[in-house]
Amino acid sequence: MGSLRVTKFDQPKSFKFSKENMAKIADILKKYPSNQKQSAVMPLLDLAQRQHGGWIPEAAMEEIGRVLDMPRLKVFEVATFYTMYNLSPVGEYLLQFCTTTPCWLCGSGDIVKAAEEHLGAKIGETTKDGKFTLVEVECLGACVNAPMVQVNDDYYEDLTPELMVTLLKDLKAGKKTSFGSQTGRKGSCAQDGPTTLEAQAKKAKVAMAENEKKSGKKG
Repeated sequence: MGSLRVTKFDQPKSFKFSKENMAKIADILKKYPSNQKQSAVMPLLDLAQRQHGGWIPEAAMEEIGRVLDMPRLKVFEVATFYTMYNLSPVGEYLLQFCTTTPCWLCGSGDIVKAAEEHLGAKIGETTKDGKFTLVEVECLGACVNAPMVQVNDDYYEDLTPELMVTLLKDLKAGKKTSFGSQTGRKGSCAQDGPTTLEAQAKKAKVAMAENEKKSGKKG
């Protein structure tokens, strides 16, 4: 796993959840018995991270402990255990590169190299303009559509080095991007289209772009 290499940054002295997030917290706590509300620590950490620009300051963890009547150390233990929580500043776009076996066999190394060269930053670093942070992660569960990268909450799959660079250019320019497969694959079908239940797939309009090109018509 890559670790974030960041320059010195300031921890805010205080943190309070927004009014909107406090309402969300009230709804979250309804899901747990009153004597087990500490079980809500993970969704509250996620809320704090989203509110605070993609990372969780120590003050937010302390506030979560107060809200959940939970020892500060216990909140820190959860936050430091899971890689989904960022404990230092990240860029506007957090690029999470899967490099485990399926993605690696399909060329994830070339995807990472293309991104690093285009952005001028290595895994674990943030670009000078603060736009992109690059990290290496374990399997993200999109093995069929490898190689892939998670950008903030969205998956971009079936990448090539060229498609990766195009995606980065579009993100930097603020253009709307199409997440999911970047080659027209539907769901996790084979690249050439459905190989089973073809009649049902046609009825559901699950047709591959490549098949459409070959046949000259849309499925």
